[in-house]
Amino acid sequence: MTVAVAMNSTPEGRAALLAGGAEAQFRGDDLVVLSVLDADEVSPADRDSVESQARELLGDTAFTTRVEPDGGDEAGAIVDLAAEVGATLVVIGSKRRSAVGKFLMGSTVQRVLLDCPVPVLVVKAEH
Repeated sequence: MTVAVAMNSTPEGRAALLAGGAEAQFRGDDLVVLSVLDADEVSPADRDSVESQARELLGDTAFTTRVEPDGGDEAGAIVDLAAEVGATLVVIGSKRRSAVGKFLMGSTVQRVLLDCPVPVLVVKAEH
């Protein structure tokens, strides 16, 4: 069993990482940190950066990372990576957006919720 966390460097991404780490420990599951980057390729420096950010927040918690380019579809990349790692739960961070903001720019979180074949835990950052 695997808990997959969609992490980025925003407060919401950090909140998702902390919640996902706690959930994986509670369940006794493996933890996989997923990061999709808006890039054509992912460099070793990108992978190291994601790994160090996650290590900073998770401390001694065991985890693996998967860093991939988003291919222009961040939500699709998250769902695909979650399937590849065999996730039984996906954790993602969210921030409040107006209905007009969602209409104009879409919502990655909404797409993950609708497209992901496993349960999704959505967390908000504390403000």
